Amino acid sequence: MSDTPPRRTLSLTRKAAPATTKKPDGEPRKRSGARARQVAQQERLRKPDADTAPPEAAPPIRSRALPRDESTTIEDPQLSSGRRMARQTRHHTPRSPQITEVFPIFAPCPHGMEEALAAELQALAFDAVEMGRAGCHFRADWMGVLRANLYSRLATRILVQVSQGAVHTEDDILELARETEWERWFGAEQTLRVDTSALRSPMQSLQYCNLRAKDGICDRLREREGERPSIDTVRPDARVHLFLEAQQATLYLDVSGESLFKRGWRLDKGEAPIRENLAAGLLALSDWHPDAPLLDPFCGSGTILIEAAWIALGVPPGIWRPFGFERLRNHNARLWHDLKDDARSRIATQLEQPLLGCDLSAEAINAARTNAARAHLTTDTVRFEIGDARSFPSPSPSGWIVTNPPYGERLEGEGPALWPAWASQLKQHFSNWHVNIITSDLDLPKQLRLKPRRRIPLYNGALDCRLFQFEMVANSYRSLA
Repeated sequence: MSDTPPRRTLSLTRKAAPATTKKPDGEPRKRSGARARQVAQQERLRKPDADTAPPEAAPPIRSRALPRDESTTIEDPQLSSGRRMARQTRHHTPRSPQITEVFPIFAPCPHGMEEALAAELQALAFDAVEMGRAGCHFRADWMGVLRANLYSRLATRILVQVSQGAVHTEDDILELARETEWERWFGAEQTLRVDTSALRSPMQSLQYCNLRAKDGICDRLREREGERPSIDTVRPDARVHLFLEAQQATLYLDVSGESLFKRGWRLDKGEAPIRENLAAGLLALSDWHPDAPLLDPFCGSGTILIEAAWIALGVPPGIWRPFGFERLRNHNARLWHDLKDDARSRIATQLEQPLLGCDLSAEAINAARTNAARAHLTTDTVRFEIGDARSFPSPSPSGWIVTNPPYGERLEGEGPALWPAWASQLKQHFSNWHVNIITSDLDLPKQLRLKPRRRIPLYNGALDCRLFQFEMVANSYRSLA
């Protein structure tokens, strides 16, 4: 982004040494690997003399927003299954989240979407919602954690704060991680990934800070359970995020897994597509309501309209995708199953108003139709047609246009001819329409010869953009046509 320094990342990989499986004749062969550790963990949890600690309410700690200034991901380069410690013979039952336990949570989102995300979280009845930098803070019990993942259309992920403390050296990070009850969430039977980001932190090496946090986590689990988890930066079972400030560190458990904008339906991508949560954010900022017609005259692979259809039908954005919390210890599969069943029972089957998209590219329209089918939408729900925005007719007397038109290299010199012709079409045939355009071309209103009612700063990935909003009032642009 233009106002933040480049993001630093690091990933080190080393494969674990293969475990020896040969046994003397007559002695049964033992299984090894993650599955064997998981079975051993389950057997240990079944023992009747296991300790059970009472639930504790999370302290009212307010965390800071996760920045995008710097981040690092690191694997354990010395991890070898042949050198792991033998599991200690002790009985231990990790505390699972209780209904009465409330967690501080941070939900990151694209820059510029904080206000819309705060409104969404309040509409979902979450407590203590507060806007932060590139995200929002709120508080919720474990059921609320599941609901946030299932229902939030704007958040990028859900981060549950598990500990926070003052840090002055890298060793303080080690101690903070070692004192955190990671055994509540995962153990050696799961794989682990640790990420680190910082804002105004005096620490010299994020890589070393990340290593210290990882060492503290692994030391804690080895001390409590006799073995440490393997490191997997590609598809880990458990994700931990360390956030460093000037004199404070916060450890989060990432319960989402893959980013929440990945709904599970967009496999066919057009040229320069926008992410699903940004598309949902554009619809929220435009004040579009499902009882109004919607048109995207530069629809590409259909992201904006498919998001709009899901909003109109009440389809939860996470209804058909997996989540990271499903791979943690003590995951309540029955609770999660019931929550999704209730959400499915509320999905509508028909739209009140048409959703329509057009694009000059036949390939883009084919991708949009394929994505819509994968999102369980029919042609009666959202319609995609090959067409030119400069001549596409208005589908109704009034409505909304929300679009991500081509800009920059995608125009290939067509801008000087495209924008005046499209503006003329809008002025002549789209009176009483609300037009919302996201673009990195800050001079677009001049090229359209339209005065925007509002300019909202947004980021589309790393691109500094604006959402320009226009009111196409009848006769108001007659002199400019």
